[in-house]
Amino acid sequence: MEFILPFQIQSYPFAISYRDKILLTGSCFSEEIGNKMKELKLNVLQNPNGILYDPLSISEALISYIDNKPVEESELFELNGLWHSWKHHSVFSGINKENVLSQINHSQSKAHVFLKNANLLIITLGTSYQYQLKKNSKPVANCHKAPSAFFRKVLLTIEETTFSLLEMLNKLKIFNLGLKIIFTISPVKHIKDGVIENNRSKARLIEAVHTLEKKKENVHYFPSYELVTDILRDYRFYTNDLVHPNDTAIHFVFEKFCNSLLDDEGKKIMEKIKGIVNAVKHRPFLKESEAYQKFIRAQLANIYKMEKDYPFIDFSAEKKYFNG
Repeated sequence: MEFILPFQIQSYPFAISYRDKILLTGSCFSEEIGNKMKELKLNVLQNPNGILYDPLSISEALISYIDNKPVEESELFELNGLWHSWKHHSVFSGINKENVLSQINHSQSKAHVFLKNANLLIITLGTSYQYQLKKNSKPVANCHKAPSAFFRKVLLTIEETTFSLLEMLNKLKIFNLGLKIIFTISPVKHIKDGVIENNRSKARLIEAVHTLEKKKENVHYFPSYELVTDILRDYRFYTNDLVHPNDTAIHFVFEKFCNSLLDDEGKKIMEKIKGIVNAVKHRPFLKESEAYQKFIRAQLANIYKMEKDYPFIDFSAEKKYFNG
């Protein structure tokens, strides 16, 4: 008897290694997956603009990394005592305008260098809905809790989404010839739009991405959305808000991702790193005990061996923890 739908993830014409550079951008689900990658020592850069949701904002952000044109002071605005950028998440917002501008431009410059040398770009699209300023029709990536009267809400067509993403992909091809791209759709439910509206929004994203996959050899699709909504299919795999996938669901998707895309060496390395990560999370009953000191010495010996075998992986934080 089958309790879940049988589902075979397609094979990919490439594999990810621990030597690769991976840039992730898009919705909060990409942040969750990126955090897992980072914890397990994959070389990642996450959301240089902060979390982004709609395809046009994501496209604009990626093009800005390619161009690396500094954001100007005039592009910031003040609201509720803080300085913000319409193109960036509120993690960049702050009281001091100069600091906000400096952080934004530093992040963009870092993204420019990283993307130029990246092996893989993972784009997670969240919604087809976009917000535009009523006063000038300019799109915004984040509303920063501004009054709703400031905005016009637009449901992007499949054609608009496809055109925007295709334009971005063409520029990426010139900027980094060897870059491979994986699109995925966030399983987070944008329930504030409405249940029916959320499904319309996701359907447009899915159609646009599959159109691009057929057009571009270096573009691929990973079924995060289908794994959560069609395979897990149960609200016990969501947090209490019934909107965001919980840790179990995120782990499930991440496991499927690694099984499908991580090379054999990478899988072996990851299992070893999991042991070190779990050791860091271990909380002893008595730190001064001989048993715990022996545990620390064993972990440091393990880390030194890993550094020797895999010099391209950074264990400085773990060494500092155990030496401390």
